[in-house]
Amino acid sequence: MSATTGQFAGRRRGVREALGNAGLYTALVVATVLFLVPFYLILRNALSTDADITGENWQLFPSDLQWGNVAELFGDPAVPFGRALWNSLIVGVLHTVGTLLLCSMAGYGLARIPYRHANKVFYLILGTLMVPAAVTFIPSFVLVSSLGWVSDLRGLIIPGLFSGFTAFLFRQYFLGFPRELEEAARVDGLSYWGSYWRIVVPNSLNFIAAIAVITFISGWNAFLWPLVIGQDQESWTVQVALSSYLTAQTINIHLIFMAAAISILPLLLVFAFLQRWLVQGVAQTGIKG
Repeated sequence: MSATTGQFAGRRRGVREALGNAGLYTALVVATVLFLVPFYLILRNALSTDADITGENWQLFPSDLQWGNVAELFGDPAVPFGRALWNSLIVGVLHTVGTLLLCSMAGYGLARIPYRHANKVFYLILGTLMVPAAVTFIPSFVLVSSLGWVSDLRGLIIPGLFSGFTAFLFRQYFLGFPRELEEAARVDGLSYWGSYWRIVVPNSLNFIAAIAVITFISGWNAFLWPLVIGQDQESWTVQVALSSYLTAQTINIHLIFMAAAISILPLLLVFAFLQRWLVQGVAQTGIKG
């Protein structure tokens, strides 16, 4: 009797586990579909005509895919989209590299270099996070304008190179970095800079990759500052170029979706390239025992 009862209980547990797994997989499938729907709509409308997009007869994909929309997008004389992509790439890469370098050095200095005013400097950096961006927007524009950086890539890149929040993240991360590695480096005669560059950075690549992805996406998607600074078409970024297809006079629907689809590709490539380091950075916090 007890054996029968045990078998029955085991079957019930198996049924509950199967139902639980089925519910989990169903939720994952639904979440995946909801996540992919916007990408499908962008791709579908990018390869359609305005009539296919706004027409009553909806199709999963138009019978005649409009690949010519790509040539029309890059051949539009009113919007230099190719130039805008190049500008965004330059801004995103230099913004990411500069931010990682400056903020990592600041975070390491605050975490490791003995200095009696280190905490005061750290609190001042935290204080900048409490200042709304709208407060510093006009003074920043006046400064950039006085330097002659309007409609110049320097005006798009340099003012945003340092981030107080990123410096804070690096400081907190370096506080948990094993001191034994740095002490061994100091015994070998390395300075703070040598320890930072030859020991800390190589063992923190996963964390740096995670910050790099976030920083690049932020720089690529920036709109308001590039809109104000990029007053010349030659200095437009991809987000400013995208906004030019939607004006009070004209709405180029198919070009908006085609431009959006192409502007997403660099972000997907960055994430795909850094995915392994990003996952390891979250799972192992960049340090291997």
